Amino acid sequence: MRWMWIDSVVEHEPGRRLVAVKNCSLAEEHLHDHFPAGPEGPADPVMPASLLLEGMAQTSGILVGSLGGFREKVVLAKIVSASIEGEVRPGQTVRYDAVVEQHDAAGAATKGVIDRWDHRRPGWVRLGAVELVFSHLDRNRSGQKFPEENFVFGENFRTILQTTGLDRLVSARD
Repeated sequence: MRWMWIDSVVEHEPGRRLVAVKNCSLAEEHLHDHFPAGPEGPADPVMPASLLLEGMAQTSGILVGSLGGFREKVVLAKIVSASIEGEVRPGQTVRYDAVVEQHDAAGAATKGVIDRWDHRRPGWVRLGAVELVFSHLDRNRSGQKFPEENFVFGENFRTILQTTGLDRLVSARD
């Protein structure tokens, strides 16, 4: 995974819950396109809702991967529902709170909430809720074989996992 939409894992309840945060900065290129200054008015940079959804998917994916010690190639299979009812602007922090609803050999289902912290008006504000389903790629029914290397939980994820100690689960399986 090349693009990371979370900065750090801040809570982990093994087998149950994972919380991650993302600090939104004007230094991020995507903010300059959403929405630039023009004849209609001044710039109004916001983090696109699709990237908020991706951050929730990455958080939930780490949680699902941790259930099996990151041995499985976990991929997002389905967005069951997603509701994002607010915006994130530079200088704000996003919190992704994911919980496992169901888990078996084929994959897992998660639910999560997305909150925003505005440092000018401190306090968490609910932005949305997301339900996701993940599949264990190596257990797919197509019969297709995938490389042994785990391309889902690559080096970028290992860096994030080091901040929480979850990297020991990855190391234990290598």
